[in-house]
This record gives sequence, C-alpha cells and structure tokens, in this order.
Amino acid sequence: MGKIEENINIILEEIEEVHNNSYFSKSEVPKLVAVSKKQNENKVIEALNAGQTCFGENRVQEAEQRWSKKLQIFKNLELRLIGPLQTNKVSQALNLFDIIETIDREKLAKEIANKFNNSVKTKSFYIQINTGSEIQKSGIEPTQSDNFIKYCMEDLKLPIVGLMCIPPINEEPSIHFALLRKIAEKNNLKKLSMGMSNDFKEALKFGATSVRIGSLVFGERN
Repeated sequence: MGKIEENINIILEEIEEVHNNSYFSKSEVPKLVAVSKKQNENKVIEALNAGQTCFGENRVQEAEQRWSKKLQIFKNLELRLIGPLQTNKVSQALNLFDIIETIDREKLAKEIANKFNNSVKTKSFYIQINTGSEIQKSGIEPTQSDNFIKYCMEDLKLPIVGLMCIPPINEEPSIHFALLRKIAEKNNLKKLSMGMSNDFKEALKFGATSVRIGSLVFGERN
C-alpha cells in the first residue's frame, strides 16, 4: 500500500470516529475533499488509484490542465473549486467543476447567474463567508450574509446549498465554525465546507459536511 493510500485511510477513519462521537452522528459521514492544487502529478494519480474521488482545486486554469483527460478515464470524480474565482473564468469553471464553493461577492454571483443553465456541469454552489472579517481574505461579511444568501437564492435563482469558511490562522477555529453553522441554520442551508489539515477534527464537531485536506493526504508541497 502506498503512502498516500495509507494517509487517506487514516484520515477517513478519523473523520468517521470524530463524526460518530459528535452531536451530528445521525447525519451522513462527512466527505473528504483532497486538495490537489499544486500537487505533484504522481501523487494525484496515487490518490485516484487509492479510490479517492473528490478533489479540490484553487485555480480554474490549473484544474483544467490537470483534470480534463482524467475525467474521461476516472468515472465518479467530483471536482470542487475551493479558491477565488475571477469573473472572466466563470464559463470555464461552470463546465469543469461539480461544485463551486467560493461565491464571495455580488459581481461574481451575477456573472454566474448570467452563465448558469441546465447544460453546465456545476449543479450547486456554496457562499464563502469571511468569518474573521479579515481585510486580505475573500468572503461575505457575517453581518451581510443573510441578505446576500437571500439575494443569490431568490433574486438570482442560484442553487445555493451551503457555506464555506477559512478561519483566521491566529484564532481559535471553533468560534468560526460555530458562527458558520449558525448562519447556515438560520438560512436553512445543509452543507458546510470547513476544516483543513490542522483543524478538521474541530470542524467535524461543529457539523462540517466536508473537510478540505491537502498536506495530510499528499504531504507538504514541494
């Protein structure tokens, strides 16, 4: 068994264990999103061969180069965009990703709504919330989240299914996971993309439905 397969199996066991001991144990086991951005090609192939089917990418261009051929070979793949999306890349993204997790501003939401139809590949979206109100970070301010979610769902008619956040590095992540969950519940959204290599167990305790893990799966990037 390869190192990456071993890593994936360990993480899946940990996800299941934490989830089963959490308040959310009655809901389905959260999904592992393997963050393949900037990873070595051989490592990604190893993860695919180990049975990993869900991957997160940060950039449209890079993802297209990596996945366009693989999508024809490996069936059941789920690709998620977990990095910022530029408005001029919306058409490309809608035809590559199953889920876009990073709607983070009105201009982008409008552009997606303009290009969204039944023939695109993307079937659902998450809104990124800037739970720490960090100037350098993308995302909707928590105080504006209810209005923005309503705008995307009711005015733009976008299939918003969940929320995503990246807590500030120097703060206790649980505060941010609790806040994201609260906003989701208030707006009747079921999916929560939260938790990364260093804090995913904490995120699971707050009801994460998917965790985005890179270094624990693939090792540190070169």
